Amino acid sequence: MKKHYNIPIFISHFGCPNACVFCNQKKINGRETDVTLEDLEKTIEEYLEILPENSYKEVAFFGGTFTGISMAKQKEYLEGVKKYIDKGFVQGIRLSTRPDYINKEVMDQLKKYHVTTIELGVQSFDEEVLKKSARYYPINMVYEACKMIKSYGINLGIQLMPGLPGSTFETDFESAKKAVAMQPENARVYPTLIIKETEMEEMYKRGEYEAFSLDEAVSRCRKICSLLEVNGINIIRVGLQPSDDLRNGGVAVEGAFHPAFRELVDGEIYFNFLEKIKIKDGFLNVKTNEKNVSKIVGIKKKNSERFGKFKLEIDNSLDISEIDVNGKRYFRKDILEKELSD
Repeated sequence: MKKHYNIPIFISHFGCPNACVFCNQKKINGRETDVTLEDLEKTIEEYLEILPENSYKEVAFFGGTFTGISMAKQKEYLEGVKKYIDKGFVQGIRLSTRPDYINKEVMDQLKKYHVTTIELGVQSFDEEVLKKSARYYPINMVYEACKMIKSYGINLGIQLMPGLPGSTFETDFESAKKAVAMQPENARVYPTLIIKETEMEEMYKRGEYEAFSLDEAVSRCRKICSLLEVNGINIIRVGLQPSDDLRNGGVAVEGAFHPAFRELVDGEIYFNFLEKIKIKDGFLNVKTNEKNVSKIVGIKKKNSERFGKFKLEIDNSLDISEIDVNGKRYFRKDILEKELSD
């Protein structure tokens, strides 16, 4: 299988019909103007110079609501990419948009211009949570958009945001189950952050929203990610990309940010699985492929400290999906299913 690369084109806030309480897209992606065709071509050319020739490349329109801009402007962008597709330099187009900005006219044009993946910013399948987040569309629109994308033979991506106003562990996990029912090819899971200059920041200041803590975010995402992965959905990202602004507190006010959030989630999944075995057997002897060591010992050896005395042996004859614990072989799917059953 060829390695996949995105060529990211950030269209900023352009096209978004309203400001959701959590969103200040201009600050997250660093762009304050829309993208010209010259910008588009320059970015594509720069990436083509450094990406391996024999790889699968998608030009990815991120940062805004792509299908919320005019049909003419969409066509202009899509035609700008088409010449690279026609020459075989790029294999497809990926874009992100809202469920209420998908319709037949839009889909006919996207299909014509070789759009291969559409990521829907669903965020939640709970209508009350959507309303409290200022996403004013009926939940049926989400289901209809998902089904329409699939009917056009275009890959579906679903983005979820645990921790939004009004959400609970139960509503977030139920959203994940409803996402699975839509059979997306991929998913992103973004625990909620309070971003500066958003309505959510004002809600936080007024005491109307409690910041989503890192521990709670990890706890919810353990279950959500386990469910998605067990059902064969490719999880592209867990947690926001760790930009300098986020690392240094320039954008985020409060919330569940960690530069290695996905590793935190994986570490907790493995800790819970192994801790139960240690309690039952009274000891812990683990053999694993070296690529799994960080999941077992945890970030900054957090898991090792919690386990206390245990034995860890590197055995690269084991596949990355396997782990030997106290002489018994387990697969990653076993570990994820155990996480879901607890």
